[in-house]
Amino acid sequence: MDTILTSPTCTVRIGPGRPFVMIGERINPTGRRLLAEEMAAGNFDRVVADAIAQVAAGAQVLDVNAGIPLADEPAILAEAIRRVQQVVPVPLSIDSSVVDALAAGLQACRGKALVNSVTGEDARLEAVLPLVREYGAAVIGITNDDSGISEDPDERFRVAQKIIARAESFGIPREDVLIDPLTMPIGAVPTAGTSLFALVRRVRAELGVNTVCGASNVSFGLPDRAALNAAFLPMAIAAGLTAAITNPLQESLRKAILAADVFMGVDENCLAWLAAHRARAGA
Repeated sequence: MDTILTSPTCTVRIGPGRPFVMIGERINPTGRRLLAEEMAAGNFDRVVADAIAQVAAGAQVLDVNAGIPLADEPAILAEAIRRVQQVVPVPLSIDSSVVDALAAGLQACRGKALVNSVTGEDARLEAVLPLVREYGAAVIGITNDDSGISEDPDERFRVAQKIIARAESFGIPREDVLIDPLTMPIGAVPTAGTSLFALVRRVRAELGVNTVCGASNVSFGLPDRAALNAAFLPMAIAAGLTAAITNPLQESLRKAILAADVFMGVDENCLAWLAAHRARAGA
């Protein structure tokens, strides 16, 4: 069962038996002081440059976030989306914890977007899911609720069930819900990897929906994060993960994902691997 995202000129299918989908994470002012200052001042040059660079590096979808304290997030997010869609053809993930900003972003976006995100809290579900339905979007369901983030995979699975059931009650088809099993930092939670892999397999087997995660969270606080991320993602892909919000500009990560696609049998005749190798050789 595929999750389909679109732009005016591009369709991306997320699902088992398909190449892994990289959702570029770079258009996010959190922790990027210059980007935050520029976006708040109405300067979107860095946003545009990041969009172009990520798509050139292989991102099939771009996440766009405008979470800047004390700024007009709905207006900034909508303008960022318009600027990004002027320069790249890929579908977008609209990323905000502010419902008004999600609404503004969805209104500005052309095509079928991915809403990032909804959690299992009742109030959040009631606020976000009607927007997802109104705009015909897909949505990421994050497996935490009013009780917080559980380290128990069974509890996170229960939240996933709740999100899917509530989405369907709003008329959102199951294939338009991607479950985020929550990537915990492995330096603080030793079972972060094994728990995520088990939950991804269970979500696929029992709920039949696709999965996505914020991949870079797994290495938070540790040195050589790129190497850890590049090891983590192929293992998650083998468990059934179908997409990740990550940094496509990290070469080791790109290579790891391309290699995983080869060994998962979704890169027919290794064509994508060979094309990437020729591009590097010609650079």
